[in-house]
Amino acid sequence: MNEGSLLNNRYQLLERLGTGGMAEVFRARDVMLDRYVAIKVLRKDYTENDAFQERFRQEARAAANLSHPNIVTVHDFGLAEGQLYIVMEHIPGTDLKTLIRKRGRFNVEEAIPLIVQACAGLGYAHRAGLVHCDVKPHNMLVTPDQRLKVTDFGIARALATIQPGERSDVVWGSPQYFAPEQASGEAPSPASDVYSLGVVMYEMLSGTPPFTASTADELARLHIEAEPVPIREYVPDIPSALEAILLKVLSKEPSARYRTADQLGRVLLKFGTQRDDAPTPLSLTPEAVTNFKQPEPPPSPAEFPTGRHTPPPRPVPVFQPAPAPITFDLDIDWVTIGLGLLALFMVGGLVPLWISVYFAYNP
Repeated sequence: MNEGSLLNNRYQLLERLGTGGMAEVFRARDVMLDRYVAIKVLRKDYTENDAFQERFRQEARAAANLSHPNIVTVHDFGLAEGQLYIVMEHIPGTDLKTLIRKRGRFNVEEAIPLIVQACAGLGYAHRAGLVHCDVKPHNMLVTPDQRLKVTDFGIARALATIQPGERSDVVWGSPQYFAPEQASGEAPSPASDVYSLGVVMYEMLSGTPPFTASTADELARLHIEAEPVPIREYVPDIPSALEAILLKVLSKEPSARYRTADQLGRVLLKFGTQRDDAPTPLSLTPEAVTNFKQPEPPPSPAEFPTGRHTPPPRPVPVFQPAPAPITFDLDIDWVTIGLGLLALFMVGGLVPLWISVYFAYNP
C-alpha cells in the first residue's frame, strides 16, 4: 500500500503515520462518509494464513462492539489487494511511548490520571469478556487535552494463531510488557492486562521498564523469576502507598494482583483522593465568637501587700460555642402519600355509582 491509494474504492490513503513489524498505519479519508480515519494495513504474509484471517475477523468484530471514551473505536475491516486492514477513528495525538522518551519520566500527579483512563478503557473491555493481551505504551494514544485511548484490541490474540510456539515481538507483543503467565505460554486473563499496566506505570514514573534484556527469552525469564528494582531507587520521594500498589500489580501470581483493570483504577482513584485530602483549618463560627468569655481583669497590686500574699493565677480564655440547633430529619415520601390520597379520592368518587347500582337492582 502506498500513499494516495484508494482502498476498496472508499478509503483514500493520505499519509503514512508509522511502520512496525506487523503493519503500516495511514491517515486516510473515508470518501463515503467524508471523515478522516486511521487505517492499519497488515503485512501480506499474514493474509496467506487462513486461520489468522478467520481469527482476525473474529477479533475485529469483537473490538468493533467496544464503545468507550478511552478506547479507539473500530469502524471497519476488510481485505484489499491481498492485505488485511482495519479502520479506526483517527486520534490527533502521540503514543505514550514517544511521550516517555521525550520527557524521561512523569511525576505522580501527571501519571496517575493517564493510568486511571487506561484502566477505565481496559476495564470496560474486561467486563465485555475481552482481554487485550498486548498492553504497552505504544498502544496508548494521548491527545493534546490529556485524553488517553487504548488501541489494537484483539490483534495480538489473532497473531498468536500463526505460530503459537514462537516468542517474538510480532506474535507475543512486546516482551518488555507481557505478564509472567504469557511468558510461560499460558492463556492470558484480565489479570495479565493488569500486570502489563503495572509495567507501563513503572516506566512512566521511573523512565525505564522494570526489566530489560537483549533477547525475548531473557526478558521472559526475568518476568517469571526476577523481582523488579524497587522504584524508590529511581524515585526516592514516591508515596509509600503508590509503591505498595505497584508491588501488588507486579506480582508473579495472577491471583495476587487486582483481578481486573477496573479494580486497579478504583484503587488509584482512592489513592489520589486521599493524597488530595488536607486537614480542615480551625474556623470560628459567629456564635462561638459571640459566646467567647473575656477573662476578668487581675486584681490591683494594692490589694496584695508585698510579701504577705500572692495574686491568684490569671484565668485562661475559654471558648464556649453555642449549642447546635436541634433539627428533625423527617424522611417523608410525598410521592407515595400523594398517590395514596389520589387512590382514596378515586375510590370515594365511586360511592354514588355503587349506591345507584344497588338501588337499581333493589328498588
